[in-house]
Amino acid sequence: MDTVLLVIHLFLAMALIGTVLLQRSEGGGLGVGSSGGMGSFMSVRGTANLLTRMTAILAGLFMVTSLVLAMMAGHGNKPRSLFDTTAPVTQPAPGAPAPTTQAPANPAPATPPQQQAPSVPLSK
Repeated sequence: MDTVLLVIHLFLAMALIGTVLLQRSEGGGLGVGSSGGMGSFMSVRGTANLLTRMTAILAGLFMVTSLVLAMMAGHGNKPRSLFDTTAPVTQPAPGAPAPTTQAPANPAPATPPQQQAPSVPLSK
């Protein structure tokens, strides 16, 4: 279901981009129906109204699919808030002595034991 809705959402986004680019801007742009009286099936005003309505409908559907996808992503065992996930921090009261740690039961020797070299008789 998620994948189907996501694909529909992407198609709506591409259609919305296309209808916005087809609309006639104040400077001329890529407008459909700018050919004047060259046998177009709709007048310039009719094309503008159609594209405006299509843009509004596609934008509404895009917002609805966005909200549905956001709600579907929020369901499950996920926490609802950032504050729900943090553990409370316990700090010692001011003026209280800091806890001390005990030394390990079998401390490791700092240096290995030194062996004495065999004595060698000195000859005269």
